[in-house]
Amino acid sequence: MKTQTLHPELSRRHFLSRTGTGIGAAALASLMNPRLFAATQLSHFSPKAKRVIWLTQAGAPSQLDLFDYKPALASQFDQDLPSSVRGEQRLTGMTAGQKRFPVAPSVFKFQQHGRSGMWLSELLPHTAKFADQICVIRSLHTEAINHDPAMTLLQTGHQIGGRPAFGSWVSYGLGSENADLPAFVALISRPSGPTNAQPLHERMWGSGFLPSRHQGVRFSSGKDPVLFLSNPPGITTERRRAMLDDVATLNRMKFAEYQDPETQARIDQYELAFRMQSTVPELADLSKEPADIFDRYGPESKKPGSYAANCILARRLAERGVRFIQLYHRGWDQHNNLPSGLKSQCHDTDQPTAALLAELQVRGMLEDTLVIWGGEFGRTVYSQGVLTKDNYGRDHHPRCYSVWMAGAGVKGGQAFGETDDFSYNIVKDPVHIHDLNATALHLLGLDHTRLTYRFQGRDYRLTDVHGEIVKAIIA
Repeated sequence: MKTQTLHPELSRRHFLSRTGTGIGAAALASLMNPRLFAATQLSHFSPKAKRVIWLTQAGAPSQLDLFDYKPALASQFDQDLPSSVRGEQRLTGMTAGQKRFPVAPSVFKFQQHGRSGMWLSELLPHTAKFADQICVIRSLHTEAINHDPAMTLLQTGHQIGGRPAFGSWVSYGLGSENADLPAFVALISRPSGPTNAQPLHERMWGSGFLPSRHQGVRFSSGKDPVLFLSNPPGITTERRRAMLDDVATLNRMKFAEYQDPETQARIDQYELAFRMQSTVPELADLSKEPADIFDRYGPESKKPGSYAANCILARRLAERGVRFIQLYHRGWDQHNNLPSGLKSQCHDTDQPTAALLAELQVRGMLEDTLVIWGGEFGRTVYSQGVLTKDNYGRDHHPRCYSVWMAGAGVKGGQAFGETDDFSYNIVKDPVHIHDLNATALHLLGLDHTRLTYRFQGRDYRLTDVHGEIVKAIIA
């Protein structure tokens, strides 16, 4: 029997084999005109935030030493943590074999700040000036107990890699405000002092099964802020333009034959990369920033790739319409020598973080920029290894930890959620990572239950089948 022809060069069988797993005309329209698609399909209500700067403290900052003040622990120094508190919690291999779990009170002093009287550690004197603008969530929790799955869950809503990052979902849902820059940018800084810096994989800012145009673009320090963006020796801008035109012609021919949306996404990526050749060098060049800006961000701010320099770059990206900026600062993994390690980390991050908040506020951007600060889980109240009066370490702790949010739509000057006397279990207002992500999407004008993408026969979303908006922290 003769096969019916749907196209001069495309049989029914060929068509179905190539497009059976496609996402149809609506998804193709989103690739051709993402702003239009986002406005009509995925933007659900008026947003409070236009953009997000997520200050990701990779390695897990100790909530006990920074945000969750537990003065009563001082009287329990070196006493065994009651087994009733620890319960049946799964422990990491680093402390599961310990014979004792001695309580380690923080060596750092806490004070109340602002009109709200928020308790904050002496390690955060600059952040403390914004006590009335930030909302500290003390009851965040997660299932993951090791860094990679915990960071993957925080970023993608699942412990196993392969799903889109938060920033990719935002790019998919809202599109870009600047056609010459990506909607999602990742920045990575290393600590200035010696410390354990857990690796970060590129899938943390990957697009997963979303069209690849939504993946994050990493900006690095050095001559080329984006790898391979510059033309190689002997290739002029005109020659590059001609090459891209020829490649686009071939890609359009392939698209006409196979109707694969990823082909159109590739064309768009090449065009964006060409436009970025003229926009990124100026954007990444901090040398023209006034001297008082560097003074504000601190002594590390002139070092390319430092947390302080990346905070300045994050502000510049936000000014130019980048939707989602993920700044990772590594090195918060204090299994031993926590007091010295934490001091070093806060030296790197406290002043630049406060300077970023101050700049956003002065420029009128904090009112529509959501800023989030925190890591993938917390640290244990018991000491890992030898405990002394002035030194201890802390192991991973997923049951409760602290993050803070500020800016667009966030009710500042409050500490939300409560933990027990050991900062070990949540006793009031638990917030899961899915809830945090649902709330952040809500502030961006996106309903986390409706921001979905069909892949392999199933509708996926950032929060999977979970997540509740934490209404109490929204102004």
